[in-house]
Amino acid sequence: MKRKRPYLWPYLLIAPALLIVLTVVFYPIINTISMSFQNYNLLQPKRIGFIGLDNYIEVLTNEKFWVSLWKTIVWVVAGVGLQFVFGFILAGLLNNKFPLRGLVRSVSLIPWVTPGVLIALMWTWMYDGNSGVLNDLLLKVGLVDKAVPFLAQAKTAFPAVILTIIWQGIPFFALMILAGLQGIPGELYEAADIDGASGSQKLFRITIPSLKNTLFVTTLLRIIWVANSVDVIYNMTSGGPGYATSTLSIYTFVEAQSLNMGYASTLSLMLTLVLLTVAIPYLRNMFKAQEN
Repeated sequence: MKRKRPYLWPYLLIAPALLIVLTVVFYPIINTISMSFQNYNLLQPKRIGFIGLDNYIEVLTNEKFWVSLWKTIVWVVAGVGLQFVFGFILAGLLNNKFPLRGLVRSVSLIPWVTPGVLIALMWTWMYDGNSGVLNDLLLKVGLVDKAVPFLAQAKTAFPAVILTIIWQGIPFFALMILAGLQGIPGELYEAADIDGASGSQKLFRITIPSLKNTLFVTTLLRIIWVANSVDVIYNMTSGGPGYATSTLSIYTFVEAQSLNMGYASTLSLMLTLVLLTVAIPYLRNMFKAQEN
């Protein structure tokens, strides 16, 4: 019996896309892992060579790494958590019918579609101790006696950049949650009203369970994006003053700027491992929930 020849056309069609993925994604990953085991400093090309686990030992014994790791945890928990809360509230408001609802929905997306560099510059001007609008308002209402240099002192710099990333990310949560809200059948709420359910009962028995998958995916994506965020912090404070706003992504970026690529590669892999410890259990729980 004549054997059937494999049909190669589908594989030829996906070959260009596969080649691009291998080039853009997998090669950099492999190269990063390789550099993390080397003394790969571009300022000293003659000394580039294999050094084993020395970069990892240096990272784990460096106080700045642990400070940056803690800052990253606070940055993600506070930033994403409050984005979620305010995004949920905004989605609920935008889901109601009111005049000019389409215009309000469009305007509410401005923080999300604005480039991070512009957002950083805008908020830096707002926080400015000499001519910033925020200080001007605080002085006029009498909440402060003199202008506060928000980005120039450690105790206010980190809360200031967290507030900025919260403002940027609220529309993303609002948009995704709003899409989920519009997919919930109205009959469920009508039946709940007939049964005399309260607003909180409808929220926790209908709305949140119906949005469970949307909330899982949206939160996970935002955690990854915020943890890897560089543009907002770097353009506002460059990680300072001191290490006050130095997250792992900023620490990695600064080391890469100094051309110490081996150490920077190690830091980027450590950040990847931190994100995997969040992403893997998160995805496992989501898949279990879908099976149930």
